[in-house]
Amino acid sequence: MSAVLDNHGHAGDHAHDDGQHHGPTGWRRWMFATNHKDIGTLYLLFAFAMLMVGGVLALLIRAELFQPGLQLMNPEFFNQLTTMHGLIMVFGAIMPAFVGFANWMIPLQIGAADMAFARMNNFSFWLMIPAALMLVSSFFMPGGAPAAGWTLYAPLTLQMGPSMDAGIFALHILGASSIMGSINIIVTILNLRAPGMTLMKMPMFAWTWLITAYLLIAVMPVLAGAITMTLTDRHFGTSFFNPAGGGDPVMFQHIFWFFGHPEVYIMILPAFGIISQIVPAFARKRLFGYASMVYATSSIAILSFIVWAHHMFTTGMPVTGQLFFMYATMLIAVPTAVKIFNWIATMWRGSMTFEAPMLFAVGFIFVFTMGGFTGLFLAMAPLDVQLQDTYYVVAHFHYVLVAGSLFSMFAGIYYWLPKWTGVMYREECGRIHFWSSLIFFNITFFPMHFLGLAGMPRRYADYALQFADFNAIATVGGFGFGLAQVYFFVAVVVPALRGKGEKAPTKPWDGAEGLEWEVPSPAPFHTFATPPRLDASATRVIG
Repeated sequence: MSAVLDNHGHAGDHAHDDGQHHGPTGWRRWMFATNHKDIGTLYLLFAFAMLMVGGVLALLIRAELFQPGLQLMNPEFFNQLTTMHGLIMVFGAIMPAFVGFANWMIPLQIGAADMAFARMNNFSFWLMIPAALMLVSSFFMPGGAPAAGWTLYAPLTLQMGPSMDAGIFALHILGASSIMGSINIIVTILNLRAPGMTLMKMPMFAWTWLITAYLLIAVMPVLAGAITMTLTDRHFGTSFFNPAGGGDPVMFQHIFWFFGHPEVYIMILPAFGIISQIVPAFARKRLFGYASMVYATSSIAILSFIVWAHHMFTTGMPVTGQLFFMYATMLIAVPTAVKIFNWIATMWRGSMTFEAPMLFAVGFIFVFTMGGFTGLFLAMAPLDVQLQDTYYVVAHFHYVLVAGSLFSMFAGIYYWLPKWTGVMYREECGRIHFWSSLIFFNITFFPMHFLGLAGMPRRYADYALQFADFNAIATVGGFGFGLAQVYFFVAVVVPALRGKGEKAPTKPWDGAEGLEWEVPSPAPFHTFATPPRLDASATRVIG
């Protein structure tokens, strides 16, 4: 072992300095990975693979809905597609992708040598592979995949074939993986920050993930409880949700949404963190209202526990209950609006440039705000009774989750890709990907607002003739959006993985601040052998 000076001028132990990664090579490097960067890469590649699988299911759904009447499949298979599309996208694509970002960036941002529990980190990733295989293979089981909707409502789940048990088992494993990942993130952030980095000096991405990790630990056991009760109803003679035995199917909805609504914020808070890193960098200003952003994130997390039954306005709850959940849901719009106004204030009179990360960040703010507004309409009980289970709801949550979670991920990938791979992506490829994604996304989902307002129910394989035109438009948009993501993989991801492109400098973006921009590109295998010491502003390294 030769001691070499690392990038901060500290002496650190490095195995060889021949430009090779230090550590295991070949398949062992990935199979037994304990380095946070390798595990982050594995998470991101896994999430992208699942995004493609879930996307193919979505395109099958849209192909069926291109015209009225049954085109390609029977209604049962259509319902299997809608169920598995939801489960794969939520648990297989969005959540693992954000954990990939956390693994890659949190140690770099807080000056830690690695995640706190490196072997548990490896285990939490590899658990997801059998779970994903179980989910995807459920299509080939007797009776086909689960067809109860991604919300898995009883009594439908009590009537499904053996694939339902595989789905329940897969969700348990994915939940265990999430809990382990969350424990790792919390301990890393609380214990391994560089000297001088207080909590209120941390980057916003680290803050949003800290809060998200607490949310995950709080609600994943609730989901585990709900699906375990479903399992015992199916096989062990209990009647939690079976009315014939004195059970209550509506109780499942309460338990599920007590998990499900915080889950929505689990999928958007890390996105807020990514956008809060990118907007100041490309506006070349400090983030406006840092403390208020931290408090807003915490408020969203706390309020997310008292709004779950806004998904259940049509279940016959008392008016008092409807009023409580209606007002609580409107209240949660306030901290969300604080964030949006802070991003706009950060951009105000900034020296802005619009490279791909900023394009996706601005696109995110625009389209996510639209999704937030439609959420306010659905928060009002009298309106929601009309719009419940229509395509208006489909439009709303895709505006929040596709334009929210997915666009923010693309922003983060373009922003940090030079640091991850050591090469710059081609800017024109990023622009093509952004504009095609934004345009096709709106062509796909904007017409669904009108379909929902006109009364078209969701999860139906057939529909009345009056809905034909908007469905045809949405299907064309859906295929365009899918192709845009294939283009992104071929034109941006593959060249970066192969190291093709202009070499990235240590700090490729002028206005970017933070410890991750103090290490070379690509980030070395062992980043901070000696913890960096920070100056009073916690942005520059001393020495």
